[in-house]
Formats: sequence, structure tokens, C-alpha cells
Amino acid sequence: MSDSRELVRNLVARARSAQECVSQYSQQQIDEVVTASAWALMNPVNNERLARLAVEETGLGNVDDKIIKNHRKTLGLLRDLRDAKTVGVIRELEDLGITEIARPVGVVGVIVPSTNPIATPMNNILNALKCRNAIILSPSPKGQPSCARLLELVHAELTRVGAPVDLVQQLPAPVNKELSQEMLRQVDLVVATGSQNNVRSAYTSGTPAYGVGAGNVTVIVDETASVGDAAQKIAASKTFDNATSCSSENSLVVVDSVYDAMLSALEEQGGDLLMSSEKASLQAAMWQENRLNLQLIAKPCRRIAELADLPRPESRQAAFLMVEETEAGPQAPFSGEKMALVLSVYRARDFQHAKQISREILNFQGAGHSLGLHSRLDQRAVELGHELPVSRVIVNQAHCFATGGSFDNGLPFSLSMGCGTWGGNVTDENVHYKHFMNITRVARTITPRELDAEAYFLEYRQKFGL
Repeated sequence: MSDSRELVRNLVARARSAQECVSQYSQQQIDEVVTASAWALMNPVNNERLARLAVEETGLGNVDDKIIKNHRKTLGLLRDLRDAKTVGVIRELEDLGITEIARPVGVVGVIVPSTNPIATPMNNILNALKCRNAIILSPSPKGQPSCARLLELVHAELTRVGAPVDLVQQLPAPVNKELSQEMLRQVDLVVATGSQNNVRSAYTSGTPAYGVGAGNVTVIVDETASVGDAAQKIAASKTFDNATSCSSENSLVVVDSVYDAMLSALEEQGGDLLMSSEKASLQAAMWQENRLNLQLIAKPCRRIAELADLPRPESRQAAFLMVEETEAGPQAPFSGEKMALVLSVYRARDFQHAKQISREILNFQGAGHSLGLHSRLDQRAVELGHELPVSRVIVNQAHCFATGGSFDNGLPFSLSMGCGTWGGNVTDENVHYKHFMNITRVARTITPRELDAEAYFLEYRQKFGL
């Protein structure tokens, strides 16, 4: 333990020294640091090499989609950061006599999941640097080598612009639980993405932490939906990077009047609906000792079919597999998050029943994260926002592309989605640069705005004869 403590103490000391240097940077200087760091991944040659390395090392996802994810998530975040003020006075509230001044948080520690060993680190690096912080990454053991290569490229760009390379560091290999826990204790802020064990470790470290809740995306297709469009978007989202995203659709709740048409449309998109006996074989293969079988996570359907002994060639050739489900809860594991190319499909009598099924699924797993809706009735999206325990309602969009920010919606680009108190999180927002910044508020005297107690309680007292 003492060796781990000393190792991390040295990393943090170097990070603090680097952070103190950039704490004096102007907005223009820090923006150049952000641009330089982003180029380490936005350079197409680097992106392809890192994507290939990530898939080779983790065995998760596929190269082409990781290239797209790395590019899109980084470019989208750069759009969000481009005009953001994070140095000096960032807002004047003259009526309130308040001046807001941006301040760094210090050294940020980030837990990186194996599913996104490149995109998640880069997202956090840019957010941290934008606010003049240093950052230390704790990658998963499988993703450690590709993360290390990313940092080499980032360091080269930081050197190019004259910024200290110790702004961006990672725990040395072999990364283990003891090292990671020690990092959580010594940094100033923690961002935890990945398993709920990681999030709980962050929350119990004694350091302020942003964690994210469990994903288990449910999507409703109502009777007014454009079935073909919905099927195309659902299939594109479900299959992207072999379903490594926590925002990939896990369950589909379809209103009865369009159920058959929706299944047909999904089959046209490459989905294969399993028979009940095949579903049982798949369940036995996917869950072992009540835990997801890691051999099936983020693997192509041919591999899933082999491991589950699915006999039909259609299953091996499918883009994704579908199983019909009627229950939600531990007795129905297909109602939970799968992170695999498997989609559970529920038949609902009507929209009210679809809401009920979705609530049951979310209460089992995934409360606070997000819900999708395919419908021509916008008021139904607002209705879901009033009634279901989710922080986001994604309307007529491919869910995994939209939830973490998109060029055609207003959500911030992020790979860490807060789930509010429903998911045991301190934030319900997409974690972005504002979460990496302290704000000092200068307060001046203003014209008094004192409430008149007599006037305020007058109506209440008259009503109840007080």
C-alpha cells in the first residue's frame, strides 16, 4: 500500500506543478493547448492506428466504428468548447452585483472503461485542459496500452505548443485496484465512467466525484411512428461499435398495432428474431452465475451464435439478434443491460401500456439514464419526461448517437451521462466542461430586495382565518 501511495503521490505532485503553470494561461493560450491535444486524435492517421490498437487489445467493438466515434465525439466536443469562457471573468450579473470568475479544480482523476479506451480519455482530457486542470487517467488493464499510446501522441502535441506534458498522465502498468483507489483519494476531482463498481469506488473515495448510472436504454415505438425510419435508426444505433455504448438500445417496447410491421422492418435491417428454444440457449450462454458472460459482450453475431450454439445460419449472418420478452426484473435477464448485439422486444397494448412496461424495465435497471421515443406526437415525449425516471428523452433519433450529444440536437457532447438521484448520481447532465471548473463569485451591495412579510402572508392568512 505504501508503494502505491508514494507512486501516486509522485504523479499527483508532477500534475500539480504542471497545473500551476497553466493556471496562469490566457484563454487564447489554453484554447491552443486544447486544440493541440485534440489533434493527437483528430489526425486521421493517429485515429485509425489507435482504433485498431484498441480493438486488438480489448477485443471489444470494431475498428471502423471506433474511428467514427473517436472523430465525431472529439469534433463535437471541440464545437462545444470553442467559444466557452473558462479563464478570468466568465459572466457579469449586473442586476445582482455578481461577477463570476472561472477557477481550475486542480488535478482530475478519471476511471476509463475498456469499452472506450480512446474516446473517453480524450473527452475528459479536453474538458480538463479547457478549465486549466491537469488530469491522471486510470485505464482498464485491457485498454492500458492503447491509452498509453494516445498519451504519447498528446504529449508530442503539448510539447509542440510549449505546454508541460505532465498535464496529462496515466497510472503505470500494470494498473490495479490498489493504484486506482489511491489515485481516487489523492486527486481533487474524480470522473468515473464504466461499471457501477467503479462509480461506487469513486463515491466512497472521499474525493468529490462525478459518476454515471447504469445504462439500460428502453425505446418506445408508438402507433404513429414511421416504422421504417425507426427501424433504420434503431438498427444503426444498436449495431454501432458492436453495442459497446451504454446508450445502445437494450429493450424495444412496441405498440401492438405496429408490432408486426416493426419486427418486419427490423428484420429488413438485419435483425434475426430467435425462437423460444434459441432464446433459452442464448440466455444460458449470456448469463453465467447471474453475471454477463464477457465472451459475448461487444462481439459480432457470428461469435454470439457460436457460443450460444444457435443453429440457424441467419443468426450467424445477422447484424443483431432479437428476443421477445414479456417480463422485467431479475427473473428476466434480457430486460437488463446487455452491451451485446441483442435486442429485447416487448409488445404493448397501447401507449399507456408501453409506459408501464418501460417503467418496470427502468425500475429494474437503468433508472435515470435515458429513454427513446419514436412517434409523431411530440406531446408524448413531454409526457414521458414528466412521468418516467429518466434524465433524457430522445425523440425520433438513433439513441446511441443522440444521447451523448449530436450535431443535430442540443445536448453537450459527452461519453459520461449523469443519471441524477434515480441512478445514484450527483448530476443528471451530460458531464462536460462546466463540471471541471470552480467558480468564484464576487458579490457587491445592490438595492435591497427584501420581502414584505405582511404582504406575502396576507392571502394565506385570509384564506384560513389566521
